[in-house]
Amino acid sequence: MLTIAVAGASGYAGGEVLRLLLGHPEFEVGALTAAASAGTALAEHHPHLFPLADRVLIDTTPEAFAGADAVVLALPHGASAALAARLPQDLVAVDCGADFRLTDAAAWQRFYDTPHAGAWPYGLPELPLAGGGRLRDDLIGARRIAAPGCYPTGISLALAPGFAAALLEPSDVVVVAASGTSGAGKALKPHLLASPVMGSMSPYGVGGGHRHTPEIEQNLARAAGGPVTVSFTPTLAPMPRGILATCTARLKPGTDPATVRAAWEQAYADEPFVVLLPEGRWPATGDVLGSNVVALQLAVDEHAGRVVVVAAEDNLTKGTAGAVVQCLNLALGLPEGAGLPAAGVAP
Repeated sequence: MLTIAVAGASGYAGGEVLRLLLGHPEFEVGALTAAASAGTALAEHHPHLFPLADRVLIDTTPEAFAGADAVVLALPHGASAALAARLPQDLVAVDCGADFRLTDAAAWQRFYDTPHAGAWPYGLPELPLAGGGRLRDDLIGARRIAAPGCYPTGISLALAPGFAAALLEPSDVVVVAASGTSGAGKALKPHLLASPVMGSMSPYGVGGGHRHTPEIEQNLARAAGGPVTVSFTPTLAPMPRGILATCTARLKPGTDPATVRAAWEQAYADEPFVVLLPEGRWPATGDVLGSNVVALQLAVDEHAGRVVVVAAEDNLTKGTAGAVVQCLNLALGLPEGAGLPAAGVAP
């Protein structure tokens, strides 16, 4: 058994990581750490994790991870870099935050208040790349991995096949996505309380203000082989978890609409965690709840000359913790799908 420690175990991301680790055939849960919650029992934060209920959270220090084979950094954005700098180089570390996702220091500075810490291999193994290949190749045996953001996971996988196949224009990409409230974390905020959220939807980060925008553009540029400009509008939906992203891009002149679907079919034919649904069936967040799957469907709007791709994912599973476990499997030489649910929970 390989021992996996979790820093920031009291938050939503840390709790979902622990849920998946408990079901993994090759992993055991190591040290659990926190900041303000240190000294409390895990059951106070994640009462659903019965096998770990009596575990006590300890302070987040490099010494806490001694003896672990890997550590998951489920910390707030900007908090991982200082800790990571003090970790042994042979310790596998997967960061759930944004600290090491962006390769462009200027893009980081536009959206975050801390210095750019550099970039680690990006943990979206299924992402098709320009000229062939996947990001998976960068993750096998890696010691440091940046897990992707929840919005960028579904959006990037939704559009990347069209860019990799040179079917889409890179300058007119529009995405509108809805996310559940767990995407904002556990901190108490008035606009996330039940009363204002129930029965209402609202936009935020409008006009290019959401910090996932440069990450989405970076991923799509990898697929396109050149810069891609994205207009991204996120919205808050009255549900605890899930993302539904409607992603559109203009087709290049001369593209035969009848051939478009084939690019997505070929891209994901061998990817168990990216499911292109049969024609006529559209994704729903309820179908992917608790699973490590992104469900996709597409249509060609011939009148507008655009492709429309809808993606559904669980922001806490495939959008966060599932990606972490998938990356740990690749880094540690295990089957990529070990311990990962390919089926959702219903009703």
